[in-house]
Amino acid sequence: MRRRELLQLAASAACLTSLARASAAGQPGPLKPGARIAALAPGTWLEKGDPLLHRLKERCRAEGWQLLTPPELWGQWRWFSATDQQRSEALRRAWLDPSIDALFCVGAGWGSARVLEQGWRIPPGPRWCVGFSDCSALLLAQLQAQSSGGIHAWFGGDDSQWQRLVALLRGRSVAPLSGQGVQGAAAAGPLVVSNLTIATSLIGTPWMPSLNGAVLVLEDTGEAPYRIDRQLTQWRTSGLLTQLAGIGLGRFGWAEDDVLPGDFSMREILLERLQPLGLPVVCDLPVGHGQPNQALPLGRQARLDGRRGTLELL
Repeated sequence: MRRRELLQLAASAACLTSLARASAAGQPGPLKPGARIAALAPGTWLEKGDPLLHRLKERCRAEGWQLLTPPELWGQWRWFSATDQQRSEALRRAWLDPSIDALFCVGAGWGSARVLEQGWRIPPGPRWCVGFSDCSALLLAQLQAQSSGGIHAWFGGDDSQWQRLVALLRGRSVAPLSGQGVQGAAAAGPLVVSNLTIATSLIGTPWMPSLNGAVLVLEDTGEAPYRIDRQLTQWRTSGLLTQLAGIGLGRFGWAEDDVLPGDFSMREILLERLQPLGLPVVCDLPVGHGQPNQALPLGRQARLDGRRGTLELL
């Protein structure tokens, strides 16, 4: 083999080693001034002139970031922002674009699982991807693909909520979250955060990540207690909950007339389904639909303390 070929081979090996180390190191690189962020709507269509998107643009500009809002962001096909194939292609294109530093999933509603169904697979390796609610499907699929950088968060809320997300994207530490301890000592493991209904819909699919030893944080909205009961019963009978290190519960919102006299309240059914597992449980974490919705990164090591009622990143 000639000397030039040997040098090229050595350079390629060094590059692969560097990439492997970067992947093993965990999170993507911190977002710096000049970062370019792609806004995506993988689910339901957006209202034109959405004030949240305007506010997000201003917030990004204040951080020195550029929020890209392509014309297809404002599309509409039935109740989706575009056809399944078009939304899948938009995700694939943004994910693989080396000039894009982060993906912000600004649309929710429903549709992310249909994007995954189109066949494109998220590649391994670090990638900032932020969203929640329906976009939990993408975050879970990212975790399953061994791609770090998924953050369960929303772009509204007050400045302290936004600055927590900014801190995570810049690689800085964030404060522990406080809830109410229910039972158990402290337990640590990789953090998995999701909307309960969306995660339930992924059970048995290729996009559901392993929950072995995980600290699982769940939230939901618009689901009556009996429907939460039905979903958690599926989780129990599937065996998924027995693999966990601990369970955190965020905000669960529902209509008051969904509960009749003699029914379980939401809190009662959550604890009736989860306490018998014998795991550390913390409820009332500031996570989920409503305010505040504090950012949490998937895959990061976290400690849940069932006595103190805290959740902290390690």
